[in-house]
Amino acid sequence: MEGKVKLGMVGGGQGAFIGAVHRMAARLDYRYELVAGALSSTPEKSVASGRELGLAVDRSYPTWQAMLEGEQRRPADDRIEAVSIVTPNHAHFEPAKAFAAAGFHVILDKPMVHTMEQAEDLARTVRENDVVFAVTYNYSGYPLVKQAREMVRSGELGEVRKVVVEYNQGWLAGKLEATGQKQADWRTDPARSGVGGCIGDIGSHCEQLLGYITGLEMESLCADLTTFVPGRKLDDDANVLLRFKPSRGGEPARGILFASQICVGGENDLRIRVWGTKGGLAWHQEDPNALLVHRLGQPDQVYRRANGYLGQAAARSTRIPSGHPEAFIEAFANIYTAAADAIRAGAGAKGPEQFDFPGVYDGARGVRFIHRTVESARASEKWTPFAG
Repeated sequence: MEGKVKLGMVGGGQGAFIGAVHRMAARLDYRYELVAGALSSTPEKSVASGRELGLAVDRSYPTWQAMLEGEQRRPADDRIEAVSIVTPNHAHFEPAKAFAAAGFHVILDKPMVHTMEQAEDLARTVRENDVVFAVTYNYSGYPLVKQAREMVRSGELGEVRKVVVEYNQGWLAGKLEATGQKQADWRTDPARSGVGGCIGDIGSHCEQLLGYITGLEMESLCADLTTFVPGRKLDDDANVLLRFKPSRGGEPARGILFASQICVGGENDLRIRVWGTKGGLAWHQEDPNALLVHRLGQPDQVYRRANGYLGQAAARSTRIPSGHPEAFIEAFANIYTAAADAIRAGAGAKGPEQFDFPGVYDGARGVRFIHRTVESARASEKWTPFAG
């Protein structure tokens, strides 16, 4: 099949933040056409949201179940090929599994699902039905994150010894959820957000970014989760020590991961630093077009986006000349475009490894990380094995 991928969307209707981001990302490289949607958990709002976006009346569905049934009844060359699921966390698993089981490709927001059992079930469904499955850990879409990955994985920094990754926000420093603010309301609700608050919402981004760049496998962790705001039901601050499995026979690397949503003044302060035996690097999401590189015994260098000295992965992820800001929406779009390439190539469940985007196994690892962190924080024996 040629042309744009026919896309349906679950969630992301009136009043939603992330749905609009996903739609912009899908449109940016002209690889998708949004043709159907079940955009809200309220049927009337869902239909109204679809009409606001210009969807056909018969494809503005009241529920995701109705969309699945309705699209399956359409001729094969007219139905959606993929579905983007951008609901709150508790509404990820059922539609993702149902659409994947029906042979539709899936693009799902993070964290992937609520439980490790759901994650394993979903991975099995993806594998058995051989569909493309992407999880939108969007920070792995930045060109200089891809450059950092290439440098670390090629051994340019030597054996990795230490990694520090942090994500600081301040928007939940007060009890914002008590005002009825939509994003705060569901993100601090265990029934909708899951077992982790801050650690699930933004700490999961830290875990994925660390794994994506370094390739290190976590062996164990020691976590301290805190709820600073009185009456809040989930953690709003997380501090985690990490131990990794040995690689290439060297000394196992160590890591520190911290994430917080009560750091007053913090906006979207995501940073990662990696040190090896030959050098180090640092990347900051709020200044995403620069990568600071250290080499043993040499002056520091600053790599900048869209320059000829960068590797192929960074170059493929760049659209505009150097000196022009390129950031959040474009990073999301890189994941959407890579998933479209995988769909058109018929890559199926192997799409993530062939086309370089986060997939169902990355999502499952992220769910495990959230649960192991919560388990460690609650335990008296603090070092908690990651596997098992």
